[in-house]
Amino acid sequence: MSHADGSAQGEAGGGEAPLMAHGSVLKTGILNGKIATWLFLGSEVMFFTGLIGAYIVLRFGQDTWADPTAADYPLNIPLTAANTFLLICSSVTLVWALQSIQEGKRAAGNWGLFLTTLFGAVFVGVQAYEYYALFVHEGMRPDSDIFGSCFYAMTGFHGLHVFLGVVAMAVLTVMGWRGCFGPKKYAPVEFTGLYWHFVDLVWILLFAIVYLM
Repeated sequence: MSHADGSAQGEAGGGEAPLMAHGSVLKTGILNGKIATWLFLGSEVMFFTGLIGAYIVLRFGQDTWADPTAADYPLNIPLTAANTFLLICSSVTLVWALQSIQEGKRAAGNWGLFLTTLFGAVFVGVQAYEYYALFVHEGMRPDSDIFGSCFYAMTGFHGLHVFLGVVAMAVLTVMGWRGCFGPKKYAPVEFTGLYWHFVDLVWILLFAIVYLM
């Protein structure tokens, strides 16, 4: 059957053909939304690669550089490590949520979405507290030195991404409790999950490079 015939039959039946309505314009069998998400994440990879690359160039191009692991340096590495673990846990709960929704376990899926939102919100809250402590009590500001500028730029942009993800997860949580998702309707959770896992992976890299190098 040709594409035109499929379209005609869809129109005759009172609606669009399934491929045109929900499938891929590239006829790959992959949903358009997933392709768009991958393209968006590709642009995010380039964005964070630029930030991390610039940091590494500056880090090894300077004769002197702050040592964030030093005992007298104001960064609270244990707190940030715990916060990192919490963010990793949020990815686990999101995987649990998606699998539960796909299996028709609505209550478990909703709790998974809720926990993911909660863990993400706590992460952002801890980061805000860290900024307050560094800025007010420790005197570490963006204009203090090159490391301070890089630190706030890299962790700040990432924090913004997590905050936006938390907003999206909160919306999905409300939608889940309203019964909007099920075994045949979970694409928004899957697409948001791709973004969330990417943000988590980026933070693991930032934590290792910024806090531990």
